[in-house]
Amino acid sequence: MAERPEDLNLPNAVVTRIIKEALPEGVNISKEARSAISRAASVFVLYATSCANNFAMKGKRKTLNASDVLAAMEEMEFQRFLTPLKESLEVYRQDQKGKKEATEQKKKDKEKKADSEDQDKSREEENEEEDEKMEEDEVVEEEEVEN
Repeated sequence: MAERPEDLNLPNAVVTRIIKEALPEGVNISKEARSAISRAASVFVLYATSCANNFAMKGKRKTLNASDVLAAMEEMEFQRFLTPLKESLEVYRQDQKGKKEATEQKKKDKEKKADSEDQDKSREEENEEEDEKMEEDEVVEEEEVEN
């Protein structure tokens, strides 16, 4: 757990960026208001985490998952957040699925390339062996002609 209460605050730079993105262009916010929003956001995150943790504990788990967070939002009476959260979760899952598929495809391509290179090396070795055999045959033929 955090040693000091300040350790539980969200990073100021992140809070400032979110505030700027949410406000219309040209609107400024005082340092005091920014601090109040930051504290409120920190309290909200801690409360949501605590509620989600209760759902995880009821399920005899130590790891919070998305369903715990969604259930916590409902318990906290923030139902209006459920739809956007579910949509964001679906987008996140699709992104992760796409990344996983891309990684698997790269791995397959790399294996194919390695196999192709191995086949090329095998062919080169076979060609070298054939060349050596042909040279030996030529030497034998020359010796026979001389005799």
